[in-house]
Amino acid sequence: MEAVTDSRETYKILDLALRIGEILLSSGAGAADVTATMQELTRHYGLRNADVDVTFTLLRMSYQDDPDEMPVLLTRNISARDIDYDDLTRTHDLVLDVLLDRVSLTEARARVARVNSTGHWLPRWAVVLGSGVVGGGITLVLGGDAIITAVAAVAGVLITVLTRTMNRQRWPMFYQQIAGGMLAALIALGTAALGLEVDTSLVITAGIVLLLSGIGFMGAIQDALSGFYLTAGARIIEAMLATAGLIGGVSAGLALAPAFGVSLDYVRPGESGLANPPLVLVGAIVSASAFAFTCYAPMRALPAVAMTTLLGNLAYLAMDDPNATMPWAASCAAVIIGVVSFTIAGRVGVPPLVVVVPALVPLLPGLLIYRGLSAMSESNSTGILQLSAAAATTIALASGVILGEYIAQPIKRNARRLEGRLSGPRMVGVMHGHLPRRSRSAVTRTGS
Repeated sequence: MEAVTDSRETYKILDLALRIGEILLSSGAGAADVTATMQELTRHYGLRNADVDVTFTLLRMSYQDDPDEMPVLLTRNISARDIDYDDLTRTHDLVLDVLLDRVSLTEARARVARVNSTGHWLPRWAVVLGSGVVGGGITLVLGGDAIITAVAAVAGVLITVLTRTMNRQRWPMFYQQIAGGMLAALIALGTAALGLEVDTSLVITAGIVLLLSGIGFMGAIQDALSGFYLTAGARIIEAMLATAGLIGGVSAGLALAPAFGVSLDYVRPGESGLANPPLVLVGAIVSASAFAFTCYAPMRALPAVAMTTLLGNLAYLAMDDPNATMPWAASCAAVIIGVVSFTIAGRVGVPPLVVVVPALVPLLPGLLIYRGLSAMSESNSTGILQLSAAAATTIALASGVILGEYIAQPIKRNARRLEGRLSGPRMVGVMHGHLPRRSRSAVTRTGS
Protein backbone atom coordinates (compact mmCIF):
# COMPACT_ATOMS: atom_id res chain seq x y z
CA MET A 1 0.00 0.00 0.00
CA GLU A 2 1.23 3.49 -0.80
CA ALA A 3 2.52 5.72 1.96
CA VAL A 4 -0.01 8.02 3.61
CA THR A 5 0.67 11.73 3.41
CA ASP A 6 -2.63 13.30 4.49
CA SER A 7 -2.59 14.22 8.20
CA ARG A 8 -6.31 13.52 8.64
CA GLU A 9 -5.87 10.04 7.21
CA THR A 10 -2.86 9.52 9.44
CA TYR A 11 -4.93 10.51 12.45
CA LYS A 12 -7.66 8.00 11.55
CA ILE A 13 -5.14 5.18 11.15
CA LEU A 14 -3.39 5.90 14.45
CA ASP A 15 -6.74 6.28 16.22
CA LEU A 16 -7.88 2.86 14.94
CA ALA A 17 -4.66 1.20 16.06
CA LEU A 18 -4.85 2.83 19.49
CA ARG A 19 -8.45 1.81 20.07
CA ILE A 20 -7.70 -1.77 19.08
CA GLY A 21 -4.62 -1.78 21.29
CA GLU A 22 -6.67 -0.48 24.21
CA ILE A 23 -9.14 -3.36 23.93
CA LEU A 24 -6.35 -5.93 23.67
CA LEU A 25 -4.35 -4.57 26.62
CA SER A 26 -7.35 -4.11 28.91
CA SER A 27 -8.45 -7.69 28.12
CA GLY A 28 -5.20 -9.15 29.38
CA ALA A 29 -3.07 -9.31 26.22
CA GLY A 30 0.66 -8.97 26.67
CA ALA A 31 2.49 -5.79 25.71
CA ALA A 32 4.31 -7.66 22.93
CA ASP A 33 1.02 -8.74 21.34
CA VAL A 34 -0.40 -5.23 21.56
CA THR A 35 2.71 -3.61 20.10
CA ALA A 36 2.99 -6.10 17.22
CA THR A 37 -0.69 -5.68 16.35
CA MET A 38 -0.59 -1.89 16.37
CA GLN A 39 2.58 -1.79 14.29
CA GLU A 40 1.21 -4.22 11.71
CA LEU A 41 -2.05 -2.27 11.38
CA THR A 42 -0.28 1.02 10.73
CA ARG A 43 2.16 -0.64 8.35
CA HIS A 44 -0.73 -2.19 6.43
CA TYR A 45 -2.28 1.25 5.94
CA GLY A 46 0.98 2.77 4.70
CA LEU A 47 2.55 4.22 7.85
CA ARG A 48 5.86 2.45 7.51
CA ASN A 49 7.67 3.58 10.66
CA ALA A 50 5.04 4.56 13.18
CA ASP A 51 6.36 4.76 16.73
CA VAL A 52 4.51 2.68 19.34
CA ASP A 53 4.88 2.91 23.12
CA VAL A 54 2.94 0.51 25.34
CA THR A 55 2.91 0.78 29.12
CA PHE A 56 0.58 -0.56 31.78
CA THR A 57 -1.72 2.48 31.79
CA LEU A 58 -0.91 4.36 28.59
CA LEU A 59 -0.73 3.76 24.85
CA ARG A 60 1.09 6.21 22.61
CA MET A 61 1.58 6.31 18.84
CA SER A 62 3.26 8.88 16.64
CA TYR A 63 4.09 9.19 12.97
CA GLN A 64 6.21 11.73 11.14
CA ASP A 65 5.92 11.62 7.36
CA ASP A 66 8.57 14.27 6.75
CA PRO A 67 11.43 15.37 9.06
CA ASP A 68 10.49 18.99 8.36
CA GLU A 69 6.86 18.51 9.46
CA MET A 70 5.30 18.15 12.89
CA PRO A 71 4.57 14.53 13.82
CA VAL A 72 1.05 13.29 14.47
CA LEU A 73 0.92 12.12 18.09
CA LEU A 74 -1.98 10.33 19.80
CA THR A 75 -2.27 8.81 23.26
CA ARG A 76 -4.91 6.83 25.14
CA ASN A 77 -5.14 6.11 28.84
CA ILE A 78 -6.04 2.55 29.80
CA SER A 79 -8.89 2.62 32.26
CA ALA A 80 -9.79 -0.38 34.38
CA ARG A 81 -12.49 -2.52 32.78
CA ASP A 82 -13.80 -6.06 33.02
CA ILE A 83 -11.99 -8.63 30.94
CA ASP A 84 -14.31 -9.44 28.06
CA TYR A 85 -13.13 -12.29 25.85
CA ASP A 86 -16.07 -11.75 23.52
CA ASP A 87 -14.89 -8.20 22.80
CA LEU A 88 -11.36 -9.55 22.46
CA THR A 89 -12.48 -12.15 19.92
CA ARG A 90 -14.43 -9.60 17.89
CA THR A 91 -11.45 -7.26 17.87
CA HIS A 92 -9.13 -10.10 16.92
CA ASP A 93 -11.38 -10.95 13.96
CA LEU A 94 -11.45 -7.29 12.95
CA VAL A 95 -7.64 -7.17 12.86
CA LEU A 96 -7.57 -10.16 10.54
CA ASP A 97 -10.25 -8.61 8.30
CA VAL A 98 -8.22 -5.40 8.06
CA LEU A 99 -5.05 -7.24 7.10
CA LEU A 100 -6.96 -9.23 4.49
CA ASP A 101 -8.48 -6.01 3.04
CA ARG A 102 -12.00 -7.15 3.78
CA VAL A 103 -13.00 -3.85 5.40
CA SER A 104 -12.17 -0.23 4.71
CA LEU A 105 -10.65 2.08 7.29
CA THR A 106 -14.02 3.73 7.88
CA GLU A 107 -15.74 0.37 8.40
CA ALA A 108 -12.98 -0.78 10.75
CA ARG A 109 -13.36 2.32 12.91
CA ALA A 110 -17.12 1.80 13.03
CA ARG A 111 -16.69 -1.81 14.16
CA VAL A 112 -14.28 -0.81 16.92
CA ALA A 113 -16.77 1.80 18.10
CA ARG A 114 -19.48 -0.87 18.25
CA VAL A 115 -17.24 -3.18 20.28
CA ASN A 116 -16.57 -0.38 22.78
CA SER A 117 -20.18 0.74 23.00
CA THR A 118 -21.94 -2.62 23.34
CA GLY A 119 -22.27 -4.21 26.75
CA HIS A 120 -21.41 -7.72 27.87
CA TRP A 121 -23.37 -10.55 26.30
CA LEU A 122 -23.97 -12.21 29.67
CA PRO A 123 -26.24 -10.80 32.40
CA ARG A 124 -24.51 -9.73 35.59
CA TRP A 125 -26.17 -12.41 37.72
CA ALA A 126 -24.78 -15.17 35.48
CA VAL A 127 -21.23 -13.91 35.94
CA VAL A 128 -21.72 -13.73 39.70
CA LEU A 129 -22.94 -17.33 39.81
CA GLY A 130 -20.05 -18.35 37.56
CA SER A 131 -17.62 -16.88 40.10
CA GLY A 132 -19.09 -19.18 42.72
CA VAL A 133 -18.50 -22.15 40.43
CA VAL A 134 -14.86 -21.09 40.01
CA GLY A 135 -14.40 -21.10 43.78
CA GLY A 136 -16.08 -24.47 44.11
CA GLY A 137 -13.93 -25.97 41.36
CA ILE A 138 -10.69 -24.77 42.94
CA THR A 139 -11.87 -26.19 46.27
CA LEU A 140 -12.20 -29.61 44.65
CA VAL A 141 -8.61 -29.29 43.42
CA LEU A 142 -7.49 -28.54 47.00
CA GLY A 143 -9.32 -31.55 48.42
CA GLY A 144 -12.39 -29.92 49.92
CA ASP A 145 -15.42 -32.04 50.76
CA ALA A 146 -19.00 -31.30 49.78
CA ILE A 147 -19.62 -28.86 52.65
CA ILE A 148 -16.46 -26.87 52.03
CA THR A 149 -17.11 -26.81 48.28
CA ALA A 150 -20.61 -25.46 48.89
CA VAL A 151 -19.31 -22.84 51.34
CA ALA A 152 -16.62 -21.83 48.83
CA ALA A 153 -19.24 -21.41 46.09
CA VAL A 154 -21.39 -19.21 48.34
CA ALA A 155 -18.32 -17.24 49.42
CA GLY A 156 -17.34 -16.73 45.80
CA VAL A 157 -20.76 -15.29 44.99
CA LEU A 158 -20.81 -12.97 48.00
CA ILE A 159 -17.24 -11.77 47.51
CA THR A 160 -17.88 -11.09 43.83
CA VAL A 161 -20.99 -9.06 44.65
CA LEU A 162 -19.06 -7.09 47.26
CA THR A 163 -16.03 -6.31 45.11
CA ARG A 164 -18.16 -5.41 42.07
CA THR A 165 -20.23 -3.04 44.20
CA MET A 166 -17.09 -1.38 45.53
CA ASN A 167 -15.66 -1.18 42.02
CA ARG A 168 -18.75 0.65 40.77
CA GLN A 169 -18.29 3.10 43.65
CA ARG A 170 -14.68 3.71 42.52
CA TRP A 171 -12.99 2.10 45.50
CA PRO A 172 -9.30 1.38 44.80
CA MET A 173 -8.41 -2.26 44.20
CA PHE A 174 -6.40 -2.44 47.46
CA TYR A 175 -9.49 -1.77 49.56
CA GLN A 176 -11.56 -4.18 47.48
CA GLN A 177 -9.04 -6.88 48.31
CA ILE A 178 -9.17 -6.02 52.00
CA ALA A 179 -12.94 -6.22 52.02
CA GLY A 180 -12.96 -9.50 50.10
CA GLY A 181 -10.36 -11.09 52.37
CA MET A 182 -12.22 -9.98 55.48
CA LEU A 183 -15.50 -11.38 54.15
CA ALA A 184 -13.82 -14.71 53.33
CA ALA A 185 -12.45 -14.95 56.87
CA LEU A 186 -15.81 -14.03 58.43
CA ILE A 187 -17.59 -16.67 56.34
CA ALA A 188 -15.09 -19.28 57.53
CA LEU A 189 -15.48 -18.20 61.17
CA GLY A 190 -19.26 -18.26 60.83
CA THR A 191 -19.13 -21.78 59.37
CA ALA A 192 -16.95 -22.97 62.27
CA ALA A 193 -19.21 -21.25 64.81
CA LEU A 194 -22.19 -23.22 63.51
CA GLY A 195 -20.48 -26.39 64.71
CA LEU A 196 -19.87 -27.86 61.26
CA GLU A 197 -16.93 -30.26 61.05
CA VAL A 198 -14.87 -28.33 58.52
CA ASP A 199 -11.27 -27.31 58.08
CA THR A 200 -11.34 -23.57 58.80
CA SER A 201 -8.04 -23.02 57.01
CA LEU A 202 -9.35 -24.69 53.86
CA VAL A 203 -12.61 -22.72 54.02
CA ILE A 204 -10.63 -19.45 54.12
CA THR A 205 -8.35 -20.65 51.34
CA ALA A 206 -11.32 -21.59 49.22
CA GLY A 207 -12.88 -18.20 49.85
CA ILE A 208 -9.88 -16.19 48.72
CA VAL A 209 -9.01 -18.08 45.54
CA LEU A 210 -10.95 -15.59 43.42
CA LEU A 211 -8.92 -12.73 44.87
CA LEU A 212 -5.47 -14.23 44.34
CA SER A 213 -3.13 -12.42 41.96
CA GLY A 214 -1.66 -15.34 40.04
CA ILE A 215 -2.91 -14.13 36.64
CA GLY A 216 -1.44 -10.65 37.11
CA PHE A 217 1.88 -12.10 38.22
CA MET A 218 2.04 -14.41 35.22
CA GLY A 219 1.21 -11.52 32.88
CA ALA A 220 4.10 -9.60 34.40
CA ILE A 221 6.49 -12.47 33.75
CA GLN A 222 5.32 -12.77 30.14
CA ASP A 223 5.94 -9.05 29.58
CA ALA A 224 9.38 -9.38 31.14
CA LEU A 225 10.22 -12.34 28.90
CA SER A 226 9.14 -10.23 25.90
CA GLY A 227 11.38 -7.32 26.90
CA PHE A 228 8.67 -4.96 28.24
CA TYR A 229 10.22 -4.45 31.66
CA LEU A 230 8.38 -1.26 32.59
CA THR A 231 4.98 -2.85 32.04
CA ALA A 232 6.16 -6.01 33.80
CA GLY A 233 7.26 -4.00 36.82
CA ALA A 234 3.91 -2.24 37.03
CA ARG A 235 2.04 -5.54 36.88
CA ILE A 236 4.21 -7.05 39.59
CA ILE A 237 3.57 -4.07 41.87
CA GLU A 238 -0.15 -4.37 41.25
CA ALA A 239 -0.10 -8.11 42.03
CA MET A 240 1.90 -7.61 45.21
CA LEU A 241 -0.33 -4.76 46.37
CA ALA A 242 -3.45 -6.83 45.71
CA THR A 243 -2.02 -9.73 47.71
CA ALA A 244 -1.01 -7.41 50.55
CA GLY A 245 -4.56 -6.09 50.74
CA LEU A 246 -5.89 -9.65 50.78
CA ILE A 247 -3.57 -10.59 53.64
CA GLY A 248 -4.65 -7.53 55.59
CA GLY A 249 -8.32 -8.36 55.07
CA VAL A 250 -7.96 -11.98 56.16
CA SER A 251 -5.95 -10.93 59.24
CA ALA A 252 -8.59 -8.37 60.17
CA GLY A 253 -11.32 -10.97 59.83
CA LEU A 254 -9.44 -13.53 61.92
CA ALA A 255 -8.96 -10.93 64.64
CA LEU A 256 -12.69 -11.28 65.30
CA ALA A 257 -12.37 -15.02 66.02
CA PRO A 258 -12.93 -14.61 69.80
CA ALA A 259 -16.31 -13.02 69.09
CA PHE A 260 -17.29 -16.18 67.17
CA GLY A 261 -15.83 -18.49 69.82
CA VAL A 262 -13.44 -20.03 67.31
CA SER A 263 -9.89 -21.07 68.16
CA LEU A 264 -7.13 -20.03 65.76
CA ASP A 265 -4.53 -22.51 67.02
CA TYR A 266 -4.52 -24.56 63.81
CA VAL A 267 -5.76 -22.00 61.31
CA ARG A 268 -3.24 -21.50 58.51
CA PRO A 269 -4.90 -19.88 55.46
CA GLY A 270 -3.29 -20.90 52.19
CA GLU A 271 -1.84 -24.13 53.55
CA SER A 272 -3.50 -26.73 51.32
CA GLY A 273 -2.38 -29.69 49.25
CA LEU A 274 -3.93 -31.40 46.26
CA ALA A 275 -6.85 -33.82 46.21
CA ASN A 276 -6.82 -37.23 44.56
CA PRO A 277 -5.99 -37.04 40.82
CA PRO A 278 -9.56 -37.68 39.54
CA LEU A 279 -10.90 -34.92 41.79
CA VAL A 280 -8.10 -32.59 40.74
CA LEU A 281 -8.98 -33.11 37.08
CA VAL A 282 -12.68 -32.52 37.65
CA GLY A 283 -12.05 -29.43 39.75
CA ALA A 284 -9.56 -28.03 37.25
CA ILE A 285 -11.94 -28.46 34.31
CA VAL A 286 -14.86 -26.94 36.23
CA SER A 287 -12.87 -23.94 37.50
CA ALA A 288 -11.18 -23.23 34.15
CA SER A 289 -14.43 -23.43 32.18
CA ALA A 290 -16.27 -21.32 34.74
CA PHE A 291 -13.47 -18.73 34.69
CA ALA A 292 -13.71 -18.48 30.91
CA PHE A 293 -17.48 -18.09 31.28
CA THR A 294 -17.12 -15.26 33.81
CA CYS A 295 -14.75 -13.51 31.40
CA TYR A 296 -17.50 -13.56 28.75
CA ALA A 297 -15.74 -16.07 26.52
CA PRO A 298 -17.87 -17.26 23.57
CA MET A 299 -19.66 -20.51 24.43
CA ARG A 300 -17.93 -22.30 21.55
CA ALA A 301 -14.62 -21.80 23.39
CA LEU A 302 -15.62 -23.66 26.56
CA PRO A 303 -15.09 -27.21 25.18
CA ALA A 304 -11.64 -26.15 23.96
CA VAL A 305 -10.86 -24.74 27.40
CA ALA A 306 -12.01 -27.97 29.06
CA MET A 307 -9.94 -30.19 26.75
CA THR A 308 -6.83 -28.05 27.11
CA THR A 309 -7.18 -27.94 30.89
CA LEU A 310 -7.57 -31.71 31.06
CA LEU A 311 -4.44 -32.40 29.02
CA GLY A 312 -2.41 -29.79 30.87
CA ASN A 313 -3.35 -31.11 34.30
CA LEU A 314 -2.71 -34.70 33.22
CA ALA A 315 0.83 -33.63 32.35
CA TYR A 316 1.11 -31.87 35.72
CA LEU A 317 -0.04 -34.92 37.67
CA ALA A 318 2.21 -37.21 35.64
CA MET A 319 5.17 -36.01 37.70
CA ASP A 320 6.00 -38.27 40.64
CA ASP A 321 5.43 -35.48 43.18
CA PRO A 322 4.07 -32.28 41.60
CA ASN A 323 4.25 -30.36 44.90
CA ALA A 324 7.93 -31.16 45.35
CA THR A 325 8.86 -30.37 41.74
CA MET A 326 6.27 -27.69 41.09
CA PRO A 327 8.23 -25.55 38.58
CA TRP A 328 9.06 -28.54 36.39
CA ALA A 329 5.55 -29.97 36.66
CA ALA A 330 4.08 -26.56 35.84
CA SER A 331 6.44 -26.18 32.89
CA CYS A 332 5.42 -29.54 31.40
CA ALA A 333 1.76 -28.65 31.82
CA ALA A 334 2.25 -25.21 30.28
CA VAL A 335 4.00 -26.63 27.20
CA ILE A 336 1.09 -29.00 26.63
CA ILE A 337 -1.39 -26.16 27.14
CA GLY A 338 0.56 -23.99 24.70
CA VAL A 339 0.68 -26.65 21.99
CA VAL A 340 -2.98 -27.63 22.32
CA SER A 341 -4.39 -24.12 22.69
CA PHE A 342 -2.58 -22.69 19.68
CA THR A 343 -3.71 -25.68 17.65
CA ILE A 344 -7.34 -25.76 18.73
CA ALA A 345 -8.13 -22.05 19.16
CA GLY A 346 -8.33 -21.33 15.44
CA ARG A 347 -10.71 -24.23 14.91
CA VAL A 348 -13.25 -22.77 17.35
CA GLY A 349 -12.75 -19.22 16.07
CA VAL A 350 -11.16 -17.56 19.10
CA PRO A 351 -7.67 -16.17 19.77
CA PRO A 352 -5.38 -18.50 21.73
CA LEU A 353 -5.40 -16.16 24.74
CA VAL A 354 -9.05 -17.07 25.38
CA VAL A 355 -8.04 -20.72 25.82
CA VAL A 356 -4.62 -20.31 27.41
CA VAL A 357 -5.48 -18.12 30.40
CA PRO A 358 -8.44 -20.14 31.74
CA ALA A 359 -6.52 -23.39 31.27
CA LEU A 360 -3.69 -22.00 33.40
CA VAL A 361 -5.95 -20.79 36.23
CA PRO A 362 -5.87 -24.07 38.25
CA LEU A 363 -2.06 -24.11 38.00
CA LEU A 364 -1.33 -20.52 39.01
CA PRO A 365 0.75 -20.13 42.20
CA GLY A 366 -1.54 -17.58 43.84
CA LEU A 367 -1.49 -19.46 47.14
CA LEU A 368 2.31 -19.49 47.11
CA ILE A 369 2.37 -15.73 46.67
CA TYR A 370 -0.13 -15.36 49.49
CA ARG A 371 1.83 -17.62 51.84
CA GLY A 372 5.09 -15.89 50.99
CA LEU A 373 3.88 -12.35 51.66
CA SER A 374 1.96 -13.51 54.74
CA ALA A 375 5.09 -15.10 56.19
CA MET A 376 7.18 -12.02 55.45
CA SER A 377 4.61 -9.83 57.21
CA GLU A 378 5.21 -11.98 60.30
CA SER A 379 9.02 -11.59 59.96
CA ASN A 380 9.32 -15.22 58.91
CA SER A 381 12.22 -15.84 56.53
CA THR A 382 10.41 -18.74 54.90
CA GLY A 383 8.35 -16.13 53.08
CA ILE A 384 11.29 -15.44 50.79
CA LEU A 385 11.45 -19.12 49.87
CA GLN A 386 7.71 -19.18 49.19
CA LEU A 387 7.94 -16.13 46.92
CA SER A 388 10.95 -17.63 45.15
CA ALA A 389 8.97 -20.82 44.52
CA ALA A 390 6.04 -18.75 43.24
CA ALA A 391 8.31 -16.80 40.90
CA ALA A 392 9.91 -20.01 39.61
CA THR A 393 6.50 -21.59 39.00
CA THR A 394 5.18 -18.49 37.24
CA ILE A 395 8.24 -18.27 35.01
CA ALA A 396 7.80 -21.96 34.19
CA LEU A 397 4.17 -21.40 33.21
CA ALA A 398 4.81 -18.28 31.13
CA SER A 399 7.85 -19.66 29.34
CA GLY A 400 6.21 -23.05 28.87
CA VAL A 401 3.22 -21.56 27.06
CA ILE A 402 5.50 -19.57 24.75
CA LEU A 403 7.60 -22.68 24.07
CA GLY A 404 4.41 -24.57 23.32
CA GLU A 405 3.59 -22.17 20.50
CA TYR A 406 7.09 -22.46 19.06
CA ILE A 407 6.56 -26.21 19.01
CA ALA A 408 3.02 -25.94 17.59
CA GLN A 409 3.90 -23.68 14.66
CA PRO A 410 5.95 -26.21 12.64
CA ILE A 411 3.31 -28.86 13.32
CA LYS A 412 0.55 -26.86 11.66
CA ARG A 413 0.06 -27.61 7.98
CA ASN A 414 -0.01 -25.19 5.08
CA ALA A 415 2.25 -22.54 6.60
CA ARG A 416 1.21 -19.16 5.30
CA ARG A 417 3.28 -16.18 4.35
CA LEU A 418 1.65 -14.13 7.07
CA GLU A 419 3.19 -16.55 9.54
CA GLY A 420 6.55 -15.94 7.92
CA ARG A 421 6.54 -12.44 9.36
CA LEU A 422 6.34 -13.73 12.91
CA SER A 423 8.61 -11.91 15.33
CA GLY A 424 7.66 -14.30 18.10
CA PRO A 425 4.68 -16.18 19.52
CA ARG A 426 1.46 -14.19 19.80
CA MET A 427 -1.68 -15.09 21.74
CA VAL A 428 -4.00 -12.47 20.24
CA GLY A 429 -4.11 -9.92 17.45
CA VAL A 430 -1.80 -10.14 14.47
CA MET A 431 1.03 -12.63 14.10
CA HIS A 432 -0.21 -15.08 16.70
CA GLY A 433 0.75 -18.12 14.68
CA HIS A 434 -2.30 -18.99 12.65
CA LEU A 435 -5.36 -17.61 10.91
CA PRO A 436 -8.88 -19.01 11.20
CA ARG A 437 -9.70 -21.72 8.69
CA ARG A 438 -12.14 -19.45 6.90
CA SER A 439 -9.29 -17.02 6.12
CA ARG A 440 -6.95 -19.41 4.33
CA SER A 441 -8.19 -18.92 0.79
CA ALA A 442 -8.23 -15.16 1.23
CA VAL A 443 -4.62 -15.19 2.38
CA THR A 444 -3.62 -17.13 -0.68
CA ARG A 445 -5.43 -14.75 -3.00
CA THR A 446 -4.06 -11.57 -1.47
CA GLY A 447 -0.54 -12.90 -1.07
CA SER A 448 -0.37 -11.64 2.52
